[in-house]
Amino acid sequence: MTLPPRRALAFACVAACLAPAVQATDTELTLYRSDNSALYTAAGDGSVAEGHAVAREQRALQLKAGTQDVAIGDLPLYLDPEAIALSFADDRARVISQRLLLGQGNEAALAGLVGQDITVLGSNGDPLAQGTLLRAGNGLLVKGSLGNTLVREYAAVRSTGGDFPTGASLRLRVDAARAGNATATLSYPTAGLGWRAAYMGTLEPGNACRLQFESRASIANRSGRDWHDAALKLVAGEPRFAKPDAPQPMAMSMARAYKGEAADLPRQSSLGDYRLYTLPQPVDLPDGSVSQVPLYTPRTLACERTALYENGNAWTPPEPMLAADFNTGGGNTIESTLRFTAFDSLPAGYLRVLGNDNRGTPQFLGEGRIEDTPKGSDATLTLGTAFDLRAERERTAFKVDKAARTMDEAFRITLTNAGEAARVVTVREHPSRWREWTLASSSVKPSRQSPDVLEFKVNVPAGGKATLDYAVHYRWAE
Repeated sequence: MTLPPRRALAFACVAACLAPAVQATDTELTLYRSDNSALYTAAGDGSVAEGHAVAREQRALQLKAGTQDVAIGDLPLYLDPEAIALSFADDRARVISQRLLLGQGNEAALAGLVGQDITVLGSNGDPLAQGTLLRAGNGLLVKGSLGNTLVREYAAVRSTGGDFPTGASLRLRVDAARAGNATATLSYPTAGLGWRAAYMGTLEPGNACRLQFESRASIANRSGRDWHDAALKLVAGEPRFAKPDAPQPMAMSMARAYKGEAADLPRQSSLGDYRLYTLPQPVDLPDGSVSQVPLYTPRTLACERTALYENGNAWTPPEPMLAADFNTGGGNTIESTLRFTAFDSLPAGYLRVLGNDNRGTPQFLGEGRIEDTPKGSDATLTLGTAFDLRAERERTAFKVDKAARTMDEAFRITLTNAGEAARVVTVREHPSRWREWTLASSSVKPSRQSPDVLEFKVNVPAGGKATLDYAVHYRWAE
């Protein structure tokens, strides 16, 4: 017989809990970097199975002497059952076995009551079944004095416990040496938590490139659970996760400006091949939020802005490329780039760059990604396409002498500037027909030359144009 679907669900909790009471006290979270946009989007709804974090919670348990069952509830939705561990201080007790009950599906809130005595009520308030809850999923399976009862349609569930665990639940069989209060450390990895760096840079007025630089950590919680007064550690780097199904790597809880005193900043240290940032104070991470904390004090950095016209890349062919139409290039856009030197280790994240308009109001200029950057290394990003600058590239000569095993090629690049100020355009070419080449001639002296790069800085007058001609000679062995 097909039973009708169950009606709206309500819960009631009365009396004292039959299972040992479990209470969360101190919590430590170690978050790993995640760039998944679902964690940080303001339009997101509900929990997200992305990101990776390791939680360590101090749990207070009231134990009896001997073997007993313990239920630990209020766990996040996304857990790795094989990585959950519970340990007791001073060998007070030991865990014989454990079972994770996933807090997902229509009866998610009842998962923590499996094994406890409940009363299932109908819409009129009369009991439909009473006894021990054996299963919560596709109905409630209750073991009572008259046998097992499967209830599909009900209005409420009454628990005889004062604690009604929500989310996932961990059931443990524990052997305690003696009765009394015990403190246990529960550790587990979970998804729905992650962090990444968020940088803000404001270019100062003037000809010199100076960048007012702010750095923060954006911490996302979409785990399905609130975290209160958690000691937080942030790992910068990319550990490898072998399990494909394991947890992987909106309100704003901090204003844009912050003072960033040294005492308020994370302590930085090494963790194997990674970097570890330890926050100085506990934080609250409400579910469905993105919180921000400062990483470093704000500072002003020297920088370099470049109008870049680039063709090709560092690819080298397996043999000389003799076709006349190889690597014609010819795009006409010129990109605006920004480069600066990392004053300290900068975790991967996104840099948002602002510049002041003619009234001194900061306006958005562009955004780019910064990869993990060690101290003293350069970070370079593309802000966008220059509006007043354009380029044209044409091949002016090409000749192959197969007998002599040589090849000559020449290009002309015409740069135009519709702006009111003169500009310097960096032209970056990658001679890629073969790995052995020399610069035969150029109308502008190269500013940089390496085995795979040929670079020129060309002055382009306001409202005018400039031309770069260069030729390359290739040669190869038999």
